[in-house]
Amino acid sequence: MPLPKAELHLHIEGTLEPELAFELAARNGVTLPYADTDALREAYRFDDLQTFLDLYYEMMAVLRTERDFADLADAYLARAAAQGVRHAEIFFDPQAHLARGVSMGTVVEGLWRGLERSQDEHGVSTRLIMCFLRDESAESALRTLDEAKPYLHLITGVGLDSAEVGHPPVKFRAVYEAAAALGLRRVAHAGEEGPPEYITEALDVLGVERVDHGLRCMEDPALVARLVRDRVPLTLCPLSNVRLCAVDALAEHPLPAMLDAGLLCTVNSDDPAYFGGYAGDNYTAVRRELHLTDDALRRLARNSFLASFLEDDEELRARYLAEVEAYEF
Repeated sequence: MPLPKAELHLHIEGTLEPELAFELAARNGVTLPYADTDALREAYRFDDLQTFLDLYYEMMAVLRTERDFADLADAYLARAAAQGVRHAEIFFDPQAHLARGVSMGTVVEGLWRGLERSQDEHGVSTRLIMCFLRDESAESALRTLDEAKPYLHLITGVGLDSAEVGHPPVKFRAVYEAAAALGLRRVAHAGEEGPPEYITEALDVLGVERVDHGLRCMEDPALVARLVRDRVPLTLCPLSNVRLCAVDALAEHPLPAMLDAGLLCTVNSDDPAYFGGYAGDNYTAVRRELHLTDDALRRLARNSFLASFLEDDEELRARYLAEVEAYEF
């Protein structure tokens, strides 16, 4: 039985495995520019974030109907549950679908078809977080938030993802203020490829409650002290960091130093179909390559539930935390 954990940094579009991609392509009459699943997997070699994003957006072409999004969500949840995930807060990128003529309702209601049965079928509770694409305009983000208003009863929060460099958090001040006024939780990618200043700006300007990645905070001791003092969670994605060349090798990942500094770190999979592993695979890899102890792994799992947006169900959070404490390695 795997260590119980929450996954807080997971792009549902990034869970599209080659087999499902070809199945959906056939269902929807989409021709993929790859001969077979092996050829597609060979394309999963990235020089940086942008080379990954190019393929990531290309593959979304197979997602057309509510059934497609429901199948995508269900496939992820089954894999996640098998690796010990008990709670998942799932990102989705509506702008990438709206641009293809797929409606907000198709995306949200399709994903929810998978999520609403997750607790019963997989033993995984879920939340849905709508991300804005930071390489699109602030006006586009505001229009997207407006289109999502009929579905906010299914959406817990908003996030900010895609190409980071050159798109500072301040660009999205207005949409985050609007999201806060609607009662939505707020997270944002910052400090993956962008500088530590982006993390500070996400906190001060966007009012984020969690920082997605946050890897480069270690370059700014004052920022580290602030994150520790304010108990701001960081949703780290180690295998992703290696695949996208944010770190040269997993053995060089700063996770141990971040834990030693007292940061509230969590370990997540990001885009697991593309980066070589789901949540449990990331835990296994950091244990092996970074020589993490049982206590360190338990701390990461505990952090994941503490950092989750489960304030509306503290009884459930307490149950998950009890499972972590009772776990025998």
